[in-house]
Amino acid sequence: MKAYTADQIRTAERPLLDDGVPLMHRAAAALAREITGLLADRGRPLDAARVLLLIGPGDNGGDALYAGRDLADQGVAVSVLPVADRAHAAGLEAARAAGADVLVDPGADRDAVVSATGRAARSADVIVDGILGTGARHGDAAALRGMPRAAVAAVLEALAATRPDSRPVVVAVDVPSGIDVDSGAVPDQTVLPATLTVTFGAAKAGLLRSPARELAGELSVIDIGLGPQLADVPPALVVDD
Repeated sequence: MKAYTADQIRTAERPLLDDGVPLMHRAAAALAREITGLLADRGRPLDAARVLLLIGPGDNGGDALYAGRDLADQGVAVSVLPVADRAHAAGLEAARAAGADVLVDPGADRDAVVSATGRAARSADVIVDGILGTGARHGDAAALRGMPRAAVAAVLEALAATRPDSRPVVVAVDVPSGIDVDSGAVPDQTVLPATLTVTFGAAKAGLLRSPARELAGELSVIDIGLGPQLADVPPALVVDD
């Protein structure tokens, strides 16, 4: 498996984005498919399933929100919990229009966010970590401080109080929030371990390096059309599949 740095991925994406290629919608559609597959594996009919989206301020949040729209369109009960002072506006509106329940508005009071996070996490079948992605600067522990860190801590507490046989599946969007996407370091220990990490375009080097590797769970690499842009780019890391 070839893995790349965050900067290499962003450079590969840029010409496609400049040409109007809908990379976010491709990623979101694939993310929704992965989640419906997990629900099927657990024997949960879509119209009885509950999915909680933890939404940060960037494109990862947008990916999760558009996936939430697709899931809501299929009858899944989708709850949206923005854990920062802003969220991807068009994605948030699309999820809301499809019937997703937005539990708090972006920038809501910290106590309200933490309380809503804990309650929703305990009743979810799937929790989607769309808080931070490759846009967070490498090794920047500050990216997870404040409200996002408090929300992750609330989920961890809720999971610890849940029976293993009924514990929600955790799906990380692109990378588990808070890891260093290049080195695999975990600058802040408040990271939500993923059952499945759905990463887009190519594997990120940090997902294949410890300790992040142990936090990423199963890795699903989704082709969104970056192959030609990465064809002549030396990978940052190559590992046996």
